[in-house]
Amino acid sequence: MKEKIDIDIFAKVEITNGKILSAETIEGSEKLLKLMVDFREESPRQILSGIRKYFPDEQILVGKKCLFVTNLEPRTMMGMESNGMLFALSDDAGNFSLLEPNDSIPEGTKAK
Repeated sequence: MKEKIDIDIFAKVEITNGKILSAETIEGSEKLLKLMVDFREESPRQILSGIRKYFPDEQILVGKKCLFVTNLEPRTMMGMESNGMLFALSDDAGNFSLLEPNDSIPEGTKAK
């Protein structure tokens, strides 16, 4: 088990509902997909996610609403900037699940 954190540290994590507008493979990467995500901000955000093996047809992601961490420092991978992190679950047996909120929750809604 990892070290426990207090509620003040956890409260710093911004978890936001976003709608995936596009998903594409990244040449040269076996793990990453490039997602463009609508958070009802001025423009969509580019988020790189290591979920490629779970989505042989990445287009199935388009239109899905998922939860993302939206206040991480940008990170450069494969020469591209990622501006957030997708929430997902996986286990050693290869089971995988996106964290998808109820469809009635609009993009840009923050977890409380």
